[in-house]
Order: sequence, then C-alpha cells, then structure tokens
Amino acid sequence: MKTPTTPQGANPIRRALDGLGMRPLGLLGLVLLLVLPLVPPFNREYLVRWLIAAALIGAEAVAFDFTAGFINIVNFGFHAFLGAGAYTSALLVVNLGLSPWVGIFAGAAGAALLGFFTGVITLRLRGMFAAVMAWFVGLALMGLATKLVWLTRGPLGLRVPRLFETESNVPYFYVIVAMLVVTYLILGGITRSRMGLAFTAIGQNMEAARTSGINPTYYRIVNWTVSCAMAGWLGGFYAHYYGVLTPDLMSTAKTIEVLAIAYIGGRGSLWGGAVVAFPFICIMETIRSSLSTLPGLHLILYGLLLIVIMIYYPGGVAQFYRNHIAASRNRFLRSLTGRLTADPEAEDVQSCPSVTP
Repeated sequence: MKTPTTPQGANPIRRALDGLGMRPLGLLGLVLLLVLPLVPPFNREYLVRWLIAAALIGAEAVAFDFTAGFINIVNFGFHAFLGAGAYTSALLVVNLGLSPWVGIFAGAAGAALLGFFTGVITLRLRGMFAAVMAWFVGLALMGLATKLVWLTRGPLGLRVPRLFETESNVPYFYVIVAMLVVTYLILGGITRSRMGLAFTAIGQNMEAARTSGINPTYYRIVNWTVSCAMAGWLGGFYAHYYGVLTPDLMSTAKTIEVLAIAYIGGRGSLWGGAVVAFPFICIMETIRSSLSTLPGLHLILYGLLLIVIMIYYPGGVAQFYRNHIAASRNRFLRSLTGRLTADPEAEDVQSCPSVTP
C-alpha cells in the first residue's frame, strides 16, 4: 500500500487528511453517513439497525483485511476472536459488575492475548496451514462456548447489559461509527509506518523479506495480535448492543461474510470493505427479510459476487476506483493544469491547491 504523498503547496486540511490516510471524498462520505440517521426515511429504527450492522461488519472487514491484505494470511477463525472479546466483556460485566464501557476494552485485551498465543502456535506455519489452524482454533472456541453452559449458558444465550438505557438505536450508531473510524485510523497508521512496509514485504514474498533482515514470524504475530485485539473490541460492542450472546457468533459463516466484504471492497485497501459494507449489508438485509423462506441465500450471493470480482476486478471496489474514478479525476486535473500553464498570465499552478492532483 502506497503512502499518500501531499503535493508541495497543498492546503493544511489536505495535508491533515493525507496524514490520516483519508481523502476529501472519504471525509464527505463520513459526514453524510453521520447525518443519515437524522434524515427521513433513514431515521426509522429498523434502518438505523441495518446501518449499525453495516458499520460493525465494515469495521470487522478493516481488521480482517489488516491480516489478509498485508501479511497474506486468511484468519478463518476471525469471528471466534470477536466472540472471545464479546464473552470476555459480557462475563466481566455480568459477574463482576464492571461497566460495559470498560468491558469492551477488557474484551479487546482478552482477544489480543488469545490472538498472541494462537499466533505463536500457528504463524510459524506457511501457506494454507496457518489459515487452517486458525479455523481449528475458531472451532475449538465455539465448542467451548457451547459446552460450558454453567459459564456461557451455551445455546440458551447469555443476557448482557446494554451500553445505553434507551430503546433508540441512534446512540449505538454513533458509537460504532466512531469505532469504525478509530479502527481504520489505527490500522491505517500502522500500515503506513515502517512496520507496515515489513507487513507488505512479508505478504508479497516472505523469503525476500527474510533476506532483507525482516523477521517474518515476529511481524506476523504482531499483525495477528493487533487484528485480534480490534476484533475483540468490536465483539465487546456487539455484546452490549444486541444484549444476548450465543455460540453462533463464532461460526465460520460469520467469518466468511466478513471475508466476502473485505475482498469485494479490495484486499489490501483497508477502506474498501468499510465502504462497500453499507450498501451490501442493506441489500442483504432486504433480501433476507423479503425471502425469509430461503435461509443462507445471502451467502450464495456473496459467493457469486466474489467469483465476479475475482474474474473482472481482483482488487475489488478499490481497484475500480483507482482505474476509473481516480484516473478520470487525474486526467481532468492534468488537462486543467496544461491549460492554465499555457496561459502566460496564469499563476504558477504548482502553488495553486485547487488544481494540484
């Protein structure tokens, strides 16, 4: 992933956005998203609930892509680590009276610790072996959540206190959008650092990275642990938003849904999954509510979309944006720059922020 470069003479807002790994278009989209639940018909409770689900899975896709898109390891147990964070937070709140706001960070710490030990065991393996081992760990966690009925209540469901004493979904929407933004900023900042360069080198060619002095095992474990910590943090929100936890939260089907969103958005982009989550989740929820007699249809649609994406746009929506939208914008700016330069009375365009690519 290339580090954004700010042209000399760009205005301070542009420089600040580049430092955060954002573009003006992304900032505009975020502002519109924040206003959306206040505008009819999107202020209806069930639509706000869909937006919350989309923001949650978008944040999950960012955390998932941090591993799959950079160190080239697919964490098939991703939702199990999210579930581990959810159960950690829930049990601490229920049994020790901890505040849910503290519990979600405890869930992040618990998932990070579990992710670290899992990484130490699995990330010495190569190829599909690490992904398969992660899947087995996820199945084991789901089995424990099912069998330890005395602790988790198993399939009966563990009731959990919610974050707010209100039936409105709007406060939860703003909390999860803030968590989505924080997840993107933290992970994006890491990928633009020297550590991020090491992640990319390992993902592209681990042997070449090793000969360059990079310790693949160390960096893979760091990447994995951070991703699991973010998953556990989001799991804590899940627990205290929905209010009920069952072992199905850790199922592989949930991970596959996150994988599909991340890959459709664009592997290695981070922002791609966050962007496509909103339209896709709303469409899938509409299909599920309209065709309730066909359970699992959304997974089939995800599979078909993945096939189309892998054939025509392997880089997902992020590649489509680069090839068409960004390229068209750059061509327009270059043509505009040429016209201004041809005018002898025009100012030096290099010092004009409005025409700087």
